[in-house]
Amino acid sequence: MPFDVELPKGSVSVSTAWGEGSGRGIVLVAHGAGAGMEHPFLVGLTDALNAIGFSTLRFNFPYREQGRRMPGPAAHAIATWRAAVAHARVRMPDGPLWAAGKSYGGRMASMAVADGLEVDGLVYLGYPLHPPGESEKLRAEHLPSIAVPQLFVEGTNDPFIQPTSQLEDVVGACQDARIVWIEGGGHSFEVKGHKRPADEIGASLAPLIGDFADR
Repeated sequence: MPFDVELPKGSVSVSTAWGEGSGRGIVLVAHGAGAGMEHPFLVGLTDALNAIGFSTLRFNFPYREQGRRMPGPAAHAIATWRAAVAHARVRMPDGPLWAAGKSYGGRMASMAVADGLEVDGLVYLGYPLHPPGESEKLRAEHLPSIAVPQLFVEGTNDPFIQPTSQLEDVVGACQDARIVWIEGGGHSFEVKGHKRPADEIGASLAPLIGDFADR
């Protein structure tokens, strides 16, 4: 069941995938910049979340739906997050709702919440704090203004957060935030010398989201 996103040049319909849970609430899951909602990492994650009781909604951003490789303006992604929450609330009007995203998708969720979008919490799966090798270009100025709980799931070898102490300082400045470290993990939580399929890696993170939601 697609939903429409209102953009300055008109409405765009984006694809979705709904997974039914057993009453623990809804987790909305957005993709990263370089892959759409059908990436095995996200499919494995949402299947595992469904298995432990959460309903899930995966969706594409408009640029991906239109076959483009590079993200559009941040305002387009924020509008998509607003539409996704509204769409999820049609299916499940009550109960808690969390916004989660892989890299770019999580960062865009945080910007939407900083801009007034209402959710019960935010989950970042590899928050892209800065471009690799450019630690001076932080993407964090809005994070301390967010009042809802924030969970950063981060690989210790992720080039987007080196040095890791920089992320710890950012999280320490937030109102209610914590980090769960994946030892040896890269940006997609791959661990050198321990090869696993992407869907299995995604599924392994579902219990972390469950524990966060239970708080």
